[in-house]
Amino acid sequence: MYQANLPDLIAKSMLPHTMQDYNAALSNATSFLKEIEKAHANPLPGHPLAKSTFSESTSPISGLTYYDLETGAKFVYPFLTPLRNETPRVSGKGGVQANWRAVTGVNTTGLRIGVSGGNRGGVQAVTTQDYSAAYKGIGIETSVDFEAQYAGMGFDDVKAIGAKVGLEACMMGEELLILGGNTSVPLGTTPTPSLAPSTSGGALTAAASPYSVICVALSLDGLVNGSVTTGIQGAITRSNADGSSDTFGGGAAANSANATASISSGTTGSVAATVAPVTGALGYAWFWGAAGSELLGAITTINSVVITANADGTQTAASLGASDNSTNALVFDGLLYQAFKSGSNAYVNYLTTGTAGTGSTLTGDGAGGIVEIDAALKDRWDNYRLSPDTIWVGSQVANDLSKKILAGNANAAQRFVFDTNQGALGGGVMVRTYLNKFSMAGPKTLDIRIHPNMPAGTLLMTAKTLPYPLSNVGNVMQVRTRQDYYQIEWPPRARRYECGVYADEVLQHYFPPSMAIISNIAAG
Repeated sequence: MYQANLPDLIAKSMLPHTMQDYNAALSNATSFLKEIEKAHANPLPGHPLAKSTFSESTSPISGLTYYDLETGAKFVYPFLTPLRNETPRVSGKGGVQANWRAVTGVNTTGLRIGVSGGNRGGVQAVTTQDYSAAYKGIGIETSVDFEAQYAGMGFDDVKAIGAKVGLEACMMGEELLILGGNTSVPLGTTPTPSLAPSTSGGALTAAASPYSVICVALSLDGLVNGSVTTGIQGAITRSNADGSSDTFGGGAAANSANATASISSGTTGSVAATVAPVTGALGYAWFWGAAGSELLGAITTINSVVITANADGTQTAASLGASDNSTNALVFDGLLYQAFKSGSNAYVNYLTTGTAGTGSTLTGDGAGGIVEIDAALKDRWDNYRLSPDTIWVGSQVANDLSKKILAGNANAAQRFVFDTNQGALGGGVMVRTYLNKFSMAGPKTLDIRIHPNMPAGTLLMTAKTLPYPLSNVGNVMQVRTRQDYYQIEWPPRARRYECGVYADEVLQHYFPPSMAIISNIAAG
């Protein structure tokens, strides 16, 4: 290696100008090479060259090894916004709210239309309704330190990444609002739970003081952002990037009064707790322990729980205060709460309590259908002559629907088609559509779709069109914007780039009766 390359490299580095200079450089390089060969042949005792020289490093950041880092950060987080993607966006015309009127019924008294000769008919009754939806601002902030941008040079544009993740975070937050933003459906005070103690089924011990249980109903926001470990949120005071602050509800209703129960004997006791379903509640937080010191121990999507051990959480019920914090004045009503709202005429069905801790499941009809879904579809046809076209579910309900439908008897209406060219049969079946028997045009197919923010115990039916001729409704639901997405890069206040992504909008639903909700669904 040395004899083949080193003289040539040394000679080139000297850049000789004449043949005499070149010969002198070559002679010097040859002499230098011979001296290196002598040193290799006669190493000094203990000299590093006498030992093995280099070996592969065991660390990716030490030794003479290449750092094999691919350029460009990877974005490995879910970005799922199906409702936002599919809901039309239209431009508003200013003002503080969107307003519209609708004729919701003609001849509502059932006036007979027969007339006698030469006379006029009776005067029909027509019902109308005024609707309004206030615009709300949405937005989120991102900052990038100057040093972060410097350090990313040659690898990634950190400022651009900040703008990208800011927009995506805003869109994911908007998706949650479109589904279940709640500004006008307060959950109120949670009803007092009913308790049934038992000397079996758990690890509770008989004690001189009874066990005290408190329940708190949760909106979608409260359920999604709550956990036994971190607690649920009552009133939230958020510090903003400009030094201001906002206070709003975190999705928790006012605490129930406490109920008490005693374990009569032993160390294997349990307490079954149930509460009356709360309209608008999609979950329930349960606190238990000594009276006045009840700790968060469970969050359920049905209206009951079986308490078998001391609560694992650290949040106390007393820390939530006495106020109803289930609504958020800074957001608009989403689909769920436009349906829950009093006077919406949407279909809302909470399944019965059933056995505490187990609840009530959807019911297969033995013929490939679901009793509760068919009841909702029949109700919408009987009362409004319409049919939803999509059923939005969470993963639990999607799995349950498949099991219930496939568990039908020999007369069930399922049909399986096998591709003979496949050469292999794969396991697993998932139901993707549901057949509605109640439709003017005959059986109609509803799509079953999983939504990333739909809680485990709830399903929502929606419709994209209305079957009414000349309804003057182009979009059954739409996002109306005073100002669609925009980004502001703020003047520097420190050595960092600060930017925000914002929009100003409201969700309009022109006919809430086209929606149906079934909730309090237990797994099974």
